[in-house]
Amino acid sequence: MLPLVDDLGMSPSIQDVKKQHEAQFFKMAGVVSVGIGLDSDGNQAIVVGLDGSHPDTESSIPAKIEGYPVVVQTIGTIRAQ
Repeated sequence: MLPLVDDLGMSPSIQDVKKQHEAQFFKMAGVVSVGIGLDSDGNQAIVVGLDGSHPDTESSIPAKIEGYPVVVQTIGTIRAQ
């Protein structure tokens, strides 16, 4: 995992954290999306979308990454239109 602060002593942006970790999420069973949204408290969060119930995947996703909350949502299958 990457450090919580960069060489200048600044925390990485949520966009940077998402970009650095999204490939790992997409390797997990059932993950169909990774984005940025809000948690239940209104804080910026990384949102991981699942196509259905995947208990093993859900249990392996951390609650926080580099200080940002991670929210898991079941959103169903994504289809191109």
